Amino acid sequence: MGIVASQSLKNTITTYLGFAIGALNTLYLYVFFISDVHYGLISFMLSTATIMMPLMAFGVHNTIVKFYSTFKTKNSLNSFLTLMLFLPLSVIIPIGIIGVVVYDNIADILSQKNSIIGGYIGYIYLAAIAMAYFEVFFAWSKTQLQTVFGNFMKEVFHRIGIMLLLFSVYLEWLSVDVFIASVVGVYGLRMLIMMFYAFSIRLPVFKFNRIDRLSPILKYSFLIIIAGSIATVILDIDSFMLGMYIPIEEVAYYGVAIYIATVIVVPSRAMQQILQPLTAQYLNEKNKVALEDLYVRSSQTLFIIGGLIFLLIVLNINSLYETIAPQFSGGLIVVFLISMAKLYDCLMGCNNVVLFNSDYYRVVLIFGVILTILTIGLNMIFIPRYGINGSALATFIAIAVYNTIKIYFVKRKFDMMPFTINTGKVALLILVMIGVFYFWDFPFHPLVNIVLKSGLITLIYVIFIYRLKVSDDISVLLRKYLKVK
Repeated sequence: MGIVASQSLKNTITTYLGFAIGALNTLYLYVFFISDVHYGLISFMLSTATIMMPLMAFGVHNTIVKFYSTFKTKNSLNSFLTLMLFLPLSVIIPIGIIGVVVYDNIADILSQKNSIIGGYIGYIYLAAIAMAYFEVFFAWSKTQLQTVFGNFMKEVFHRIGIMLLLFSVYLEWLSVDVFIASVVGVYGLRMLIMMFYAFSIRLPVFKFNRIDRLSPILKYSFLIIIAGSIATVILDIDSFMLGMYIPIEEVAYYGVAIYIATVIVVPSRAMQQILQPLTAQYLNEKNKVALEDLYVRSSQTLFIIGGLIFLLIVLNINSLYETIAPQFSGGLIVVFLISMAKLYDCLMGCNNVVLFNSDYYRVVLIFGVILTILTIGLNMIFIPRYGINGSALATFIAIAVYNTIKIYFVKRKFDMMPFTINTGKVALLILVMIGVFYFWDFPFHPLVNIVLKSGLITLIYVIFIYRLKVSDDISVLLRKYLKVK
């Protein structure tokens, strides 16, 4: 796992830098520089654009990674890449035309609970296009096993841009309306920079020759739209549906809680960038031994790292909420529920990548469609009764069910399980540390308490992880960087 470890470490550092900047934006700058209503509007817009992104991309960002290594001649490969660049337009253009024709109807539907949404529908469409083509160009660079710059653009660039825009609003250089338009502009600029970088690695040679296996490629792209939409819906439909049921400012409170919990999957997001092309390669080569090794080791590594982050969040959450505006503290239960769901995601390892790059993705889509219906139904039941806590509960149940189904399916079809006896050791360690530290704090200012308590928790956790020898990869990193024996 040399290239995996190297690029994953760089991507993890980059992603945490992005999340640190995002935390500053989410927890403080948004909260104090713009109104809760406009904060909720931004959350709704970006969540809706994220939901639309897989459709706008036509699944191309997954298709490139899956099929790239199957083409052996330059002409066939160039024809394939040309198709991948233009295929999203077959969806983007018709949706744009339809949107113009029925714009007023769409605005009326989305504005039933919050009238402010109606004036910003066009921004959602543009943001979705920028997100879609960014993923296409990022996938282009992944095929060359180059993920670090793309990960920087994905995790850091737009957050720095938004931070600068927020300060511009605070200094009254920009109005809130101009700020919202500029946020969409940041996503567009990110897309263009990623395009130039991807083309600098491999310049496109436009070929419109007939492509072998065109039918399975298009079929995969079409079906992966559903797969990508399912995964996105489970993660972002909550914010979209909250905007339809409750006051828009409460979407902002929910967004803060979600952001805090999402920090847990940062290592997973970083590692997935390099796991994608490697997993596709092993599947295409039918290298079962390497694939199973990647599956187990990625699960162990991500569960250990995600477990530490889970502890730091759950054991410090009360102190953290003391440092931000009091109206946001209503998201405490949301943090707990979503944190557990994200930790389960870490435990999956490269499960998703295996499924989406295998011949079994069609069956998984059936599970996903059923689960999407379940997710929407649970949100419709729980949001009116419990507000943002109800949405978090619906999301937790949906992710738990979906992940369990996928683990079972990989076991049945590939005879692989990500769990070992070491998984149980780590889970037990996490439970014990929650029991020991949750009700105990240093008697200092909340920020000082967070720093001291986090340091103590990290020290104890790392010592036990190393002594229990639950991961060879983690042990090697500790010996290398901490000089332990």
